[in-house]
Amino acid sequence: MRADPARVHELTRRFGDFTAVDRVTFAVRHGEIFGFLGPNGAGKTTTIKMLTGLLRPTQGEGWVDGLDIGRQPDLIRRRIGYMSQRFSLYPDLRVDENIALFAGLYGIAGARFDDRRSWVLAMAGLLGRERSLTGELPLGFKQRLALGCAVLHEPPILFLDEPTSGVDPVARRAFWDLIDSLASAGTTVLVTTHYMEEAEYCHRLALMNRGRLIALDTPAALKTRLEHPIFEVRTDRPPVAVEALRGAAGVVDAALFGRAVHVVVEDETTARSRIPEVLAARACAFHGMRRVPPALEDVFVWLVRREGGAVEG
Repeated sequence: MRADPARVHELTRRFGDFTAVDRVTFAVRHGEIFGFLGPNGAGKTTTIKMLTGLLRPTQGEGWVDGLDIGRQPDLIRRRIGYMSQRFSLYPDLRVDENIALFAGLYGIAGARFDDRRSWVLAMAGLLGRERSLTGELPLGFKQRLALGCAVLHEPPILFLDEPTSGVDPVARRAFWDLIDSLASAGTTVLVTTHYMEEAEYCHRLALMNRGRLIALDTPAALKTRLEHPIFEVRTDRPPVAVEALRGAAGVVDAALFGRAVHVVVEDETTARSRIPEVLAARACAFHGMRRVPPALEDVFVWLVRREGGAVEG
């Protein structure tokens, strides 16, 4: 039986008096897209950096591809693909030159280089643009090229740290199609994100807040965690409505959801009469409400607030 591609137990990282990752335990399965979801400062990137050998844990244990993250970081870096949240290629090099540079770093030459180069260009949609300066490419093309270079050596495990930050929704969807195809072919993918629609693409999600793992399950199963009724409320002043509803009798939580407000309540019958009254008292026009199934964002916001809220600043 093969070992899990990635596994940690009581993983902890401190920076002085600040605990960035606090006793985190999980295991990742082969061919899985394993997502880390959390607000800024939740510990997602620090966890990834420990798993990729860029940071040593203060306490706890971890293994990637059977290698100890504390004792064998150099070996781990040779076995994985890694793409950081900042664009990781050289903007003043041409597309072909970046591919050749990474091929040299990974020891890819000869016929294999020709095959992998062709694959990267086709995957990134850059056939015919090999001589283009990388820095002048649209961001979506840059990110696909960076992904191609990260998997040029066909690693069994790929780490992506907020890889689509700043990318438009269409390019982001295309990028995730590539991630899905890699996982379908057997690559294990660990990815951090703060986009809810991206989190839905993951096979399982680790929700983090203040350095702790507060939930771990499939997106569908996480949505069942929230047992309270949820109403979508339409009003002319959503931010004021959220402020008014939070803390109101019978309201568990309230948060902006697009142009509407999602309100988690204790009792459906009471909420139908109480919510319009609360809005009227704050001069918020009430345009209607309807009960809706919980979205992943509802569960995420509820769990984060239940666990002390996001880190300020």
